[in-house]
Amino acid sequence: MFQTLYSYFWWERLWLPANLTWADLEDRDGRVYAKASDLYITLPLALLFLVVRHLFETYVATPLAGLLNVKEKVRLKATPNAVLEKFYAATSKHPKQADVEMLSKKSGCTVRQVERWFRRRRNQDRPSLLKKFREASWRFTFYLIAFIAGMAVIVDKPWFYDLREVWKGYPIQSMLPSQYWYYMIELSFYWSLLFSIASDVKRKDFKEQIIHHVATIILISFSWFANYIRAGTLIMALHDSSDYLLESAKMFNYAGWRNTCNNIFIVFAAVFIITRLVILPFWIMHCTVFYPLDLYPAFFGYYFFNFMMVVLQSLHIFWAYLIIRMAQKFITGKVVEDERSDREETDNSEEEEEVAKNGPLSNGHPVLNNNHRKTD
Repeated sequence: MFQTLYSYFWWERLWLPANLTWADLEDRDGRVYAKASDLYITLPLALLFLVVRHLFETYVATPLAGLLNVKEKVRLKATPNAVLEKFYAATSKHPKQADVEMLSKKSGCTVRQVERWFRRRRNQDRPSLLKKFREASWRFTFYLIAFIAGMAVIVDKPWFYDLREVWKGYPIQSMLPSQYWYYMIELSFYWSLLFSIASDVKRKDFKEQIIHHVATIILISFSWFANYIRAGTLIMALHDSSDYLLESAKMFNYAGWRNTCNNIFIVFAAVFIITRLVILPFWIMHCTVFYPLDLYPAFFGYYFFNFMMVVLQSLHIFWAYLIIRMAQKFITGKVVEDERSDREETDNSEEEEEVAKNGPLSNGHPVLNNNHRKTD
């Protein structure tokens, strides 16, 4: 049974053009070709990435956060309450008004106290500013190094300047050592992101992030064993070109350097829109959709690869919409925040009560002057 499924999965007519077999891609005469078995190493490398990430966040990102004066907000903790905690854990973190009134009777608290308890309890579960900064620092470092390495891999290749060269001689295109390591490192990194996604900072586009990681892993893997390596290196470098800018903007945002964050964000938005909404669909996808048909009839692998590219492009359009919304806020003078982030809630009603008694508050304590703000 397993052998039958295995044979069907690796049937040449699925993944290769007509009249070609896997035997045509066996190493010979000093020419080395990509093999599906090469990808096994990416799983242990992904685990190694998680170890390296932990060490980086502990010994590099954390001290860097201190140097940039990343300060954590003081969060008021929810008072222990078994009734409210049970509802929070088992039913909902956002109770409806009817639930609030019911919980008020059960717990002996007023409606306002119940609402305040849930606000504070939700805030307790939100990731700390330091956690966000460390995560952004790690991704910034990887994406920047990956972009530089990717450009080094492809900048001297003829297909970087003439996209028709991507398919010249396909699929009998030998693999270069630089292409091998570029692929293995990129794929390992995305595996590590998928492994850590449950513990990473959760944003509003959590589901889209999972789809993105899975689609990226499938695309990289397929392009490797189907020998779409030339197109794959172009696509990976194109994506890395803007990602490090976004992560650096996040880092400065968490550090409170608003002007620097806003300026980098504008550069990121321009690079993202140009690369993901112009170059990718009108150059790269045009190359993968039309140029191969000049060489061979369409086959399943051709349709599969381009379908996954459409999935990826759909996510780009979704994220471009969020980016444009943030850009509009920047242009109108509003503070730029990550549209995907879950904002911290404040105890407005409680603060109003305290202000009436004691004057302005800072983290729950009276202050005389709270008008100072950090600048770059």
